[in-house]
Amino acid sequence: MKEDVKFTLFHHPLSSASRYVRLLLNEYQIAAHLIKEYEWQKRKEFLALNLAGTVPVLLTNETPVCGALVIYEFLDETQGPLKNHSRLFPQNPLARAHVRHLSEWFLIKFENDITRHLVKERVYKQEGGAAPDANIIRKAIANIRPHMEYLNWLSTNHNWLGGASLSYADFAAAATVSVLDYMGELQWPLYPMAKEWYARLKSRPSFRSILSDSIHEITPPIHYTNLDF
Repeated sequence: MKEDVKFTLFHHPLSSASRYVRLLLNEYQIAAHLIKEYEWQKRKEFLALNLAGTVPVLLTNETPVCGALVIYEFLDETQGPLKNHSRLFPQNPLARAHVRHLSEWFLIKFENDITRHLVKERVYKQEGGAAPDANIIRKAIANIRPHMEYLNWLSTNHNWLGGASLSYADFAAAATVSVLDYMGELQWPLYPMAKEWYARLKSRPSFRSILSDSIHEITPPIHYTNLDF
């Protein structure tokens, strides 16, 4: 990447998709100016960058790249070839398809079943001065266990989620899980292999800025920043 390229990331600290992109930028050692964006405010300046009004948006050379799935493909095309054997996509096309499937699972399916609702009800609504819906929160919490059991199964049967090597799928899952962990919603003893996998992820240097996030509405559990739980 040329040295004159400037990156700005519009994000929210408890957006799984935003955390995913931040992790990838850190892995690729790309410095980016972070701007905290509140989606519910629907700022005209932000809507001009992304009409959907959602984070993350990566601004590069004044051109917006919108959405985590699009951004990670962009980063892989521009930065991935420089990583050689440590590229976050496997060589085999079918293996890459599997990594894409898992990335989409955590960033879309997991997000829509659980994370998005908890963040909206417990954070976004409070920031906007509205009362949370307890029924929505209960339904989201009820969805946690089957999703985490799937993650535990993946962690049991593979060294990394997408196969033998670290991939984009691991960071997509870790970004999503980290939000629930921050909110104190994960019963880690129920998912021992997922816990071991997550400990490896959050011990990486790219995770440091994520673990240092502070959202005034919520205080994370003590183990959140402990690399060994």
